[in-house]
Amino acid sequence: MIETYFGMKCNPFRKGFNQKNRYEFTDFKEMQARLEYLLKTHGIGLFTGGSGFGKTYSIKYFLDNLNVGLYKTVYLSLSTITVMDFYKGLCIGLGINPMSRKIDMFKQIQDTIKTYVKDRKVTPVIVLDEAQYLRTDILNDLKMLFNFDIDSKDYAVLILVGQPVLNDLLSRNTHEALRQRIVVNYTLTGLNPKEVEEYLKNRLRIAGMNENMFEDGAIKAISSNCNGSTRKLNLIVENCLMICEQKGESVVTTEIAMLAENELSLI
Repeated sequence: MIETYFGMKCNPFRKGFNQKNRYEFTDFKEMQARLEYLLKTHGIGLFTGGSGFGKTYSIKYFLDNLNVGLYKTVYLSLSTITVMDFYKGLCIGLGINPMSRKIDMFKQIQDTIKTYVKDRKVTPVIVLDEAQYLRTDILNDLKMLFNFDIDSKDYAVLILVGQPVLNDLLSRNTHEALRQRIVVNYTLTGLNPKEVEEYLKNRLRIAGMNENMFEDGAIKAISSNCNGSTRKLNLIVENCLMICEQKGESVVTTEIAMLAENELSLI
């Protein structure tokens, strides 16, 4: 176990690490600021970025910290579902017992959203994750489903989250009406080399380890190979530490960093 070998208080590179010890990347801070803006304006937000860039983490952090007395959150990530399954999932998320016909569920959803806002003073915040997989029929329905009072008022916040291909999908002429309703559009850029270095030091410090246990060349190699992805960065670093344990080393060299990447590339 690398924790025992290095005398770590915890493994800070493992999935599910405590949020209170998070390192706030530029993308994370930019997303939070835009999400807060959406809460004030309502309407549709679009957030895209590569795999492992922290989109889902940032969204879930945002949702987890909303006042449950002021916001009703719905998070859906099963984006390959049928139109009917989408409507049923949204109904259930809003606390509705879905009816059997799409037209009836459409009305249920709109009426319920209005009830939340007008009667309970609660704003629905609906997140569709992995939205690049949404069927065209669902995307077409979104512009109608979130069209209230002849498009004169936005009662809810709708957040579309996905990989960069989602931008290409929404750029098609058939989705022009939906695209025009997007209030916020942010593309995550991923970790830059400076953030990778700061992230490693932050994590090592939390684990009670030597913050300088990575050679400069190793940090550069890790930064280059993770391609901006926090998820891949964590995998490479964990592999580096396992190789150090196997070799009886206490410092991650450039050679070890390259070996760790090579082993992962074969998985």
